[in-house]
Amino acid sequence: MSEDTPEEPKPRRRQARGERRIAQLLSAAANVFCANGYTATSTNAIAREAHVSPGTLYQYFPNKEAIAVELGERLLHDMRAAHGQAFTPENLTLPLPELLDVVVDPMIAFNCENPVFLALMHGSEVPGRIAEEHDELHASLLTSVQEVIAHYAPALSAGDRSRIAGMTFAIFKGGLGLVLAAPEGAEREATIAELKTVLLRYLTPLTDGTAPAPVTTPRTR
Repeated sequence: MSEDTPEEPKPRRRQARGERRIAQLLSAAANVFCANGYTATSTNAIAREAHVSPGTLYQYFPNKEAIAVELGERLLHDMRAAHGQAFTPENLTLPLPELLDVVVDPMIAFNCENPVFLALMHGSEVPGRIAEEHDELHASLLTSVQEVIAHYAPALSAGDRSRIAGMTFAIFKGGLGLVLAAPEGAEREATIAELKTVLLRYLTPLTDGTAPAPVTTPRTR
């Protein structure tokens, strides 16, 4: 065969089949992690869910941790995209109620579409690499929330912004659990609306100057 002869497309087809198989295995792993948690999940259970033999699974992943790392990295990539969609300079020009819509909606949509995210990221024995990347993303989200608070309430001190951002994020995470537990449809939409109402009622006094003075802890003698 001469050097100018084009290569056969077979390797590309094999690569495409491999990608489909990987996607199949990751989808199965997501289902099993959601049902059982990371610690209780086995590669055999993932193989059964994917309708393949354990030997086929091991052709692509050497162990459960490798599967979790690959799945976690893909989820974190998509989460960063949702983060980028939510926190934009253009969104900071919106009134607070509208800002909550454009920030909360994509974050909730991501978690509703990927329930394995919370199951995997908050397990007690998630792989360290994924835990570290998740912690970095969490810190980035908190920074973004602090920047939003600084924009709407510039008179707040850095310490106040940090504390309020942490509380805001905690409210969102608590409400997110209720959203995910709610049946899809009207009940879930109503739960999302309640979460936005709680966030709005918490943040509005901070942005319009009517927030009460902070409570100080009396000194003990």
